[in-house]
Amino acid sequence: MATIKKQKKEVSSSESCGDKNCPFHNNLSLRGMSFVGTVISTNMHKTAIVEWTRKYFLPKYERHEKRRTKVHVHNPPCIDAKVGDLVRIKQCRPLSKTKNFVIIEKLGKEKLFKEKLEAREEAKVKLEKKKVEEKKETKGIQEKKEEKKGEQ
Repeated sequence: MATIKKQKKEVSSSESCGDKNCPFHNNLSLRGMSFVGTVISTNMHKTAIVEWTRKYFLPKYERHEKRRTKVHVHNPPCIDAKVGDLVRIKQCRPLSKTKNFVIIEKLGKEKLFKEKLEAREEAKVKLEKKKVEEKKETKGIQEKKEEKKGEQ
């Protein structure tokens, strides 16, 4: 909690942002969970999508796997986080149907962020191509079966 107060002093010294849901310039109370993640999208007005990875234990195999968590967060104009920024978020009251968190500070840029996004996109494209090829193969098999039935 001490870091939040310190952050409030730093931000309040600059001009106010005029946002009613800003924890620094208005009375939005912060409570509950706190996370550190990367901003992956800022396409919505005053909203960002923050993502971080976590390890999940699979008891059957006695191994861990990586999983990603994505959360919609409020992006105050005084902080104005961009895509690729490493940010700290804190839980607050529900601001909308999906927003229950607010960005409280920027920690810097994530290294190799663009490369990670490109690799994910390439993996998606490969998966889609594979699905299309499988559909073509199953259609070909079904057509051959129908031809055999027609001959008999």
